[in-house]
Amino acid sequence: MMNWLRNRKTAAGILTVLRLFVGWKFLTAGWGKLSGDNPFDASGFIKGAIAKAGGENPVVQNWYGDFLEGFTLTNLDVFNILVPWGEFLVGLGLITGTLTTFAALMGIFMNFNFLFAGAISQNPNLILIQFFLLAAGMNAGRFGGDYWVIPWIRKNVRKLTRKGQSPIQSQTT
Repeated sequence: MMNWLRNRKTAAGILTVLRLFVGWKFLTAGWGKLSGDNPFDASGFIKGAIAKAGGENPVVQNWYGDFLEGFTLTNLDVFNILVPWGEFLVGLGLITGTLTTFAALMGIFMNFNFLFAGAISQNPNLILIQFFLLAAGMNAGRFGGDYWVIPWIRKNVRKLTRKGQSPIQSQTT
């Protein structure tokens, strides 16, 4: 299964359709937050998740509610930038097939955080698809920008790390 997923053109074609679907979901979610009439504000969602962490039958695990209350609320301005731009950039990466593995990983990270906060919606479906994109590696972006970008990155990283030296060492010697 993994060999097929990582090496076959038919798998790459199926992954491209899945990648476009997930990318469109992220891109439109992020763009809606970036271009809305009012600036994006996650405080209502976060406060709602914190409230769901208490009571007799909590929906949000206590540790995550504590994290939201102690860290996220105190850094709300940062999260109000990270969430819409993160969604938009994950969508852009998946749609263009550029840095697909990284985009899928960041998408999984965001979807899990939404799940931890009690938002079920389509997050489990997107996580499942993104795991396939992540497992497929470069084949998920075969029909996209990864076809050109990944070899270019590899070639230039090799130039920077001549003979096993780090870029810092090669500049100082």
